[in-house]
Amino acid sequence: MIHPTSIIDSNAKISDDVEIGPYCVVGPDVELGSKTKLHSHVSIKGNTKIGKNNEIFPFVSIGTPPQDLKYKGENNSIIIGDNNKLREYVNINPGTSQGGTITKLGNNNLLMVYCHVAHDCNLGDNIVLANNVQVGGHVTIENNAIVGGSCAIHQFSRIGSLAMVGGMTGVLSDVIPYGLSLGNRNHLVGLNLIGLRRAKILNEDIKILQKFYDKVFYDQNFRSNIENINTDMKENKYVRIIIDFINSDKKRPISLPENIK
Repeated sequence: MIHPTSIIDSNAKISDDVEIGPYCVVGPDVELGSKTKLHSHVSIKGNTKIGKNNEIFPFVSIGTPPQDLKYKGENNSIIIGDNNKLREYVNINPGTSQGGTITKLGNNNLLMVYCHVAHDCNLGDNIVLANNVQVGGHVTIENNAIVGGSCAIHQFSRIGSLAMVGGMTGVLSDVIPYGLSLGNRNHLVGLNLIGLRRAKILNEDIKILQKFYDKVFYDQNFRSNIENINTDMKENKYVRIIIDFINSDKKRPISLPENIK
């Protein structure tokens, strides 16, 4: 069902069971998957592919040119998966040639009111961005992460899987998987224990993660500390995920506990 007040380009690929409410605009290179719903006043432009069963609320804007002065009109795109909810005034920009030209959003995500996802970002699955989260360009947010309201995430930052960032945090350094980070300029305050339990991770594994955290983030020499932990601990799959995250980009700063030695 398409409301008569909406403007849908004849070249757009719209599944038969898509619902488009009043005063929406859909451009020629847009694809909308089965059972996706646009409430009203939604603008979707550019080379944008949106999967199945997404719900997009009023005044969402997807696909307008990236807010990057280096962007010179090169071809770019946005790929959005299935079962996402994009609340009012969410804005998502496509990529640039400096970041691979693609902005990606996976499946089962909730982006609350006024969230902005900039060019070349890569967001996974089951992520929650609370109201007014501002995600800078080239940011990676891994599966099951939660970002509190009014956070600003600096460009090129990484937030690991099942991490949680407290509200009104300025994220300048990467947050390890399962980490809990907050502050005016973010620092690590421990593990996301509630999130780990909700994810049904075994208590035995949580205890190993806590021991790893205590040994590695005892002081500023966390990379050396990783080398010195015992092999059995390194073989734990959750510990391995944190180590791989840290080692995958050694140029990026890692969020550390405040006032460590």
